Amino acid sequence: MKDNIAKIAFVVLILAACCPCVASWMALLAGIVYAFIFGGPAFPKFAKKTQKYLLQGCVVGLGFGMNLQAALASGKDGMMFTIISVATVMILGFIIGKALKVDTKTSYLVSSGTAICGGSAIAAVAPVVKADDRQMSVSLGTIFVLNALALLIFPPLGHFFGLTNQQFGEWAAIAIHDTSSVVGAAAAYSDESLQVAAMVKCTRALWILPLALVTMLFFRNKGNDGAPKKSKLNVIPWFIFLFAIAMVINTYLFPRLGVPAEVSKYIVLVAKRGFAITLFLIGTGLTPKALRSCGAKPFILGVLLWTIIGVGSLMVIKSFG
Repeated sequence: MKDNIAKIAFVVLILAACCPCVASWMALLAGIVYAFIFGGPAFPKFAKKTQKYLLQGCVVGLGFGMNLQAALASGKDGMMFTIISVATVMILGFIIGKALKVDTKTSYLVSSGTAICGGSAIAAVAPVVKADDRQMSVSLGTIFVLNALALLIFPPLGHFFGLTNQQFGEWAAIAIHDTSSVVGAAAAYSDESLQVAAMVKCTRALWILPLALVTMLFFRNKGNDGAPKKSKLNVIPWFIFLFAIAMVINTYLFPRLGVPAEVSKYIVLVAKRGFAITLFLIGTGLTPKALRSCGAKPFILGVLLWTIIGVGSLMVIKSFG
């Protein structure tokens, strides 16, 4: 009886994740609750295979929502700050992760999500590092919890520190992980902040591609003698290159062909729904047993990195903004 209920609930929740009104964090939370109740996905083989390919397809789809020229133009002045902030978070993530004894892949995923754009960055690099379900679930869970907190505390903090609309937009785009939470927090502050935050976040999201390429170098397969193996076709993350191609198509090809802007919006909408389904499937793997094996250390790592980037970027923006 319980197995039948688990299967019905599994299907119903996947269908619910398809609805635009269901946010990504809700889908992840639903998956985690499901895991706690039923002890894992009802169809484990389906869940594992589907989430892998759906995740990669969604990353490509998100590329159709980005304009390469606008992103580069908006981020030209703050390019050096972006480079420094991304590099700093990744380096500190490695150091703090080692100090806390967080496993390398989980630490790398949390650091990537904090440095660039939350769940999207984790989705992009996770297949490259061959992270397992537990590592992805813990990393995404950490990021989404902090995103939820950011929506609540950032607008009041912005007013408390007397940030201008421009300053708050920049701060939100740098210190908050996911684009959806950046937009939500900035929209609560002002329309001007929303425009600034969206453009700066768009620029930071471009770092998904170089991050994935650098990730390949650090997580190459090793041979028995310790020497790196030669690259094979099946280990090259082609979906990352497709992500870049999608941005180029959206920026240059679609306008030349007269393709309506609604087409890109629809592709992104489908990608986001697919991402929500993926998060649900990933969440179903976050069972109590998996949590016990992980502990609180990855979350502590995420909080420390979030605090460092939040405070550091606020000081820079207040000083030079």
